Amino acid sequence: MRSATREALASTRAVLGDLGSRADLAAGAEILASGRAIAGAPQLLGLLSDPTADPAGKKVVIDRVFAGQSEATRAVLTAVAGSRWSSQQDLLAGIEDAGIRAVAATADPGTSIESELFAFETAVRSDADLELALGTKLGSPSQKGALVERLLGAKASQQTVTILSALVQQPRGRRIGELVREASRIVADQAGKLVATVTTATPLDAGQSARVARGLGERYGKDVSINHVVDPSVVGGVRVQIGGDVIDGTVSTRLAELRLQLAG
Repeated sequence: MRSATREALASTRAVLGDLGSRADLAAGAEILASGRAIAGAPQLLGLLSDPTADPAGKKVVIDRVFAGQSEATRAVLTAVAGSRWSSQQDLLAGIEDAGIRAVAATADPGTSIESELFAFETAVRSDADLELALGTKLGSPSQKGALVERLLGAKASQQTVTILSALVQQPRGRRIGELVREASRIVADQAGKLVATVTTATPLDAGQSARVARGLGERYGKDVSINHVVDPSVVGGVRVQIGGDVIDGTVSTRLAELRLQLAG
């Protein structure tokens, strides 16, 4: 991530934090929908991402175009437009980041949006027809959003449904897995946590999962939410991925390394 975008993200998140409860679930959904509207209007996107354009003039445009949206939504969009982004795609990603954070912040303490997102990703990976329906460029964005809502219904929190519905309507060239993993990272970061994908050959029981989470938390200095994948092909051991960090202690990997050494 380039420095201009890092600073812009920090500025936008600060404004979102200052809004507090005014950035409610409805506002989060509006922010995400506004990102789709901006992406679909090249002239508007060009103006808002132009670092030489007058910030006051940008605010006037935002207030006019998004007059029907909440004050919180317009405040976030004004913060985004007033910041310097490394690219137009980074600006759109910044709006998405703000929308997801606003939605996630409204969840009940007992709700694990990260787990619900992971469950959805797992379900999509196991169903080729569903993955095609959500990932095809030929489908209508609104139909994809409606499909997510029908699939999840009361099986997931409204926050998770809102996030996923928005993501499939504006993938910005990303596959479903990438969309969901990035959303999960943002949700966890909003809660001051990290998300770890832990792969083992057999299921972990509650005690084992808690020990893994505790060990990773001590290593990274943050609470860690575990997404557990069972993959018999790893044979034994554990593979852990947190963001770009991979800790691979699986038997299959060690055997592969040994075969390379013998071949050399």
